[in-house]
This record gives sequence, structure tokens and C-alpha cells, in this order.
Amino acid sequence: MSDAAASFIIGVGHRARSTPSAGRQAVDVAALDALDALQRDPYPHYARARRRDGLIYVGELDAWLVARYADVQEVLNRPSDFSSAKAMRPDATPSPAALSELAKGVSGSSIVLTSDGARHRRLREPHTRGMSTARVITLIPFITERVAALIDGFAADGGVELMGAYAERLPGEVIGRLLGLAPHDVPGAVHAGRRAEQLLFRPLDPDDQAAAARDYVALQHLMDDYARRRRTEPRADLCTDMIRALCPGSAQPTDSDRGDLVATLVNVLLAGHLTTAALIGTAVLHLLRHRDQWELLCEHPELIPQAVEEAARFDAPVQGFRRVATRDVELAGTRLPAGSELFVAFGSANRDEALCDRPDTFDVTRTGVRHLAFGHGVHSCPGVRLARAQVRITLETLTRRLPGLRLAPGWDGAVTMRPTLIHRSPEMLPLVW
Repeated sequence: MSDAAASFIIGVGHRARSTPSAGRQAVDVAALDALDALQRDPYPHYARARRRDGLIYVGELDAWLVARYADVQEVLNRPSDFSSAKAMRPDATPSPAALSELAKGVSGSSIVLTSDGARHRRLREPHTRGMSTARVITLIPFITERVAALIDGFAADGGVELMGAYAERLPGEVIGRLLGLAPHDVPGAVHAGRRAEQLLFRPLDPDDQAAAARDYVALQHLMDDYARRRRTEPRADLCTDMIRALCPGSAQPTDSDRGDLVATLVNVLLAGHLTTAALIGTAVLHLLRHRDQWELLCEHPELIPQAVEEAARFDAPVQGFRRVATRDVELAGTRLPAGSELFVAFGSANRDEALCDRPDTFDVTRTGVRHLAFGHGVHSCPGVRLARAQVRITLETLTRRLPGLRLAPGWDGAVTMRPTLIHRSPEMLPLVW
């Protein structure tokens, strides 16, 4: 396998789900159904795990489930004992044809999410600077303008499918602006990012896997082109900042440095639009399912920042990441040998009774809850300010312009969540007003 393929398929040596062959179809379909059911509604599984002593091993996840708030915090506070090397281990193994396509990409190694120690600090520093409070403030006028323009595009129609028409578009345009992408390159880059997510986390047939791999490789080469141009023509954008941090000086970067830079730029793009799109979708969904909460925001828009935090707590856009024990350790009274894999469930920690009263109730008037929706410790999300700003401005504009917004008839109980614990969001969100 090439370095490019290996860097994409983080931890490929696991029990991955794939398109079943005739000889094992019954087993694969049953396993896929069980995993899909857990991913679409993980909260009953989380609640059972929190009630149990110690940790429980979840076969569908092929990992120990860390479900209680205090235990999740402990793991995140001990990065030397719990490595991030397999933080995003995929659910699906690409086919040989897809691997062949991935081999044509730009080689890279681990990204900030899957790095530890000094390497993680080196990769994280430009993320933190590039998404600082000051940088986000400069983006607020652009975010506000794009929110208004996108809503203008459907406001007169009386109905919209919000995920496709808005939630999946705004964050892509914003992160593209931050990186310094030309507007005409953003739709293709966002599409390729979604295809990369499908390749990692959904069972596609071999032809579609190969097509998704081609889309991903095209994205790598697009980002490589931007990196090359910014080395000779630097600009005031995150792409230039990343080049200066990861490939300093005037010397030609090594293949390894070039690969790290491209992997980092691709990761910023994917994380920047997929996570925020998910949070926009779930925030609107839960506000409209709890009509009193929506009406409260319409009457009291000063509560919107609290509503953003409650939406993130109640249904975290990233339900958790994986960790690997670097040595024999004990956690919550459970002994874990070195190499044990854990799924550290932010979504479960945020519903822990030890965190807040009535944790299964959606309440936008909550204050002071230190939820873990954006992680904790050295791997906390560096883009949290940017995500919060986009969701806040979205809710401010929707409550002001479309106070009668509601789920389309027949959809109140029909909205289904995408079967993934990464970027949890509605598959479709049809709305009317």
C-alpha cells in the first residue's frame, strides 16, 4: 500500500465493514445493521454504559466505550497514556481499485487529530493561530453576508431542504475563505470532502469507492497546487500561514513535508465544513422539535449563544474519537492492556447526570455547563470559535426572518440521523414556513 493510501486509511488493520460478498453476506449485513442502529441513535447505549461499573466493550465499535463525563475527561487529560494515533479509524476498508486510485495522491503521514507529543504540538500551533479570536472576527462580515444571501435564495419559496441548500454550503464557503481558496474551487473541494467521508465511513460498492478515491485525490492535488502558489505568492490566508509553519524557509520542501502540508490543509477543509454543517442541522432540528424553545429564541434572541452551547451539548456533532492505550493502564476500575482501543464518547459525557440536571432535556436557558462537544485538553477543537459564530449568526437570522419555521408536514418523526458517530447530522431536514 502506498504512503498516500496508508495515511488516508488510519488504522486499516481493524475489522472494517465493507460491501458483502456472496459467501459472507448474512454476517456482514447483520454487523452493518447493528452498527448503523447504534450510530443513528447511540444515546440508549451510552445510558446503559454509564450505569454499569467500569467500562464495557462494544462489539459494534470494536472498542471499550468510555461513557461517563469524569472518565472521558481523564482519558483526554492523559495523552501520554492514551494515544490519538487511531483517533479516526475508518468503518470501511477501500477496495483494491480505490487503493490504486489513492496511490496517485500526495503522500502524507498523521494529521493533527492523529498525532501525539511534539509532533502534535508542531501541527496544532498554526491551527490555533489561524483560527484565533482575531481571525474569526475578521470573518464575521463575510459570514453574515453569506448567511443572508443563502437564506435569500429560498426565503420566498415557502420550503427548503436545509441540509443541502444551506447547512452543507455555508461552512464550506467560510472555511474556503479562511484557507484562501478561489470561490470557484470551493464547491468541488467541499464535494470531495464529503466523498472522502463516505469512503471512510460508508460501505460503497467497489466502483463508487474508486470514484470517491479519485475525488479525494483530486482534492489533494488541488491543495498541493495552492501550497505551491502560496510559497511564491503569499497572502493573508490560512494556507499561507500553514506553509510558513510547516515548510519554513525558501528551500524546496521534502516529500514528507509536502505530504504533511497537504494532509493538514485537507484536514482543515474537511473539519471546517463537515463539523459545522452537522451542528447547524442538529441545532435547527432540536429547536423545531422543541417548539417552545424555538419560540423562546424568537422572543429573546439574546439567548441564542446559550442555545448554540445547548445544541452542541445535547447532540454533539462529533460524538467522540478513538484512543489507544500506550501501556497497561486502569480506567474506571477496568484494567486495559497496552494496545487496547477505546471510543471516548463526548456525546455520552454530555448526557451524564453528573454534568447537569435533566441532561436528556433540551433547554436553551442552561448556563455554565462545561460540556465536551468540542473536546477537551490538548486535542480540543481549535475551530470552535468559527463554528460557534456560524451557528449563532444562522440562528439569529432564521429566527428574525423566518419565525414561522417548522418541520415539513409528516417529517416530525421521519427525520433520520446519518449513520455515523463522526459529523452526526440529519440526512435530510425539510422545512416550511
